[in-house]
Amino acid sequence: MTTYPVSPERHDSDPSLAELLGAGERMAPHWVVPADPAPAPVSPAAIHGVVVPDASARLIAASAYGG
Repeated sequence: MTTYPVSPERHDSDPSLAELLGAGERMAPHWVVPADPAPAPVSPAAIHGVVVPDASARLIAASAYGG
């Protein structure tokens, strides 16, 4: 494991933005995640079979989201 020295005067205080950015750049290679292919878009007409209970539909309709 690689360690990175911290100056004694900075040890007891919060890290600076530059130190945080540097730490992020050093860690970035360890967090490589392969890109998944994006899901294919679906036409709204192809979406069917969704069942919403009446009570839930009324709750949404009465909320700010249901307008």
